[in-house]
Amino acid sequence: MSPTAATLTAPSPSAPAVPRAKVLPGVALDMYSGDPNFMASLARGLVVIETFTPQTPQMTISQLSLRTGLSRAAVRRCLYTLVKLGFAGADESQRYSLRPKMLSLANTYTASSTLANAAQPILERMSAAYGESFSVATLDGEQIVYIARTSVSRVMSVDLHIGSRLPAFCTSMGRVLLAYLPQDQLEAYLSRVILTQYTPRTINSVDKLRLALRNVRRNGYALVDQEYEIGLRSIAVPVYASNGRVVAVVNLSGHAPRIAMLEMQTRFLPPLRAAAAELSVFLR
Repeated sequence: MSPTAATLTAPSPSAPAVPRAKVLPGVALDMYSGDPNFMASLARGLVVIETFTPQTPQMTISQLSLRTGLSRAAVRRCLYTLVKLGFAGADESQRYSLRPKMLSLANTYTASSTLANAAQPILERMSAAYGESFSVATLDGEQIVYIARTSVSRVMSVDLHIGSRLPAFCTSMGRVLLAYLPQDQLEAYLSRVILTQYTPRTINSVDKLRLALRNVRRNGYALVDQEYEIGLRSIAVPVYASNGRVVAVVNLSGHAPRIAMLEMQTRFLPPLRAAAAELSVFLR
């Protein structure tokens, strides 16, 4: 990372990252202007779709415009198209939400993903054996995306499911995926990441994050204790493709008062590594 980037993100090892304004997804599309092969209208529609979350399942055109950075006119056209195709709908108050047809898009990915198909029965077997919640995720930009999951109890205030997204820097799955990135990609990530302070335990400087990632590579796993949510503790291991690249991660998450750090390392690390090795076979 260049001295300039280091100065912007971590003035000193003990200082927190300097807050930076978050670029709205609609505004970020400007970087593709001038590319004749880039379909801006499709990109805007995808931005609108991704703005709906479990916390904001219904929104007006104005709310979507504010959250996306797209004009109200652009949002209105996107919603009109989604409604016509059956992917969205609106109530009497003109609050829009996604419709069940949207599941067909997710199901298409799941059905065509060798990793997702292979992971689900492995996770179900592990949940049956240990009575805990297990997940498999991949990296998508600055977030992890769940592609397979079994849950025996609610371990977070947010209901996690296939397709859920969490920040990479403060989750065990994200730490593993970041730690094994090629160096140039990791440096690019560190130069732009916004280290949101989710809990008092959250790593809040690039220098501390860099050290944590080095420890992940040295140990071959990540153990994160209540950095994203108080009471949540998790451990994750890498899944390797045939070319040696880490393409996914297997994780166990549980309540901190119930599962000690040492228990995660001694009882659960071996079966997690065995599951990761089993998944790697499907990627050859």
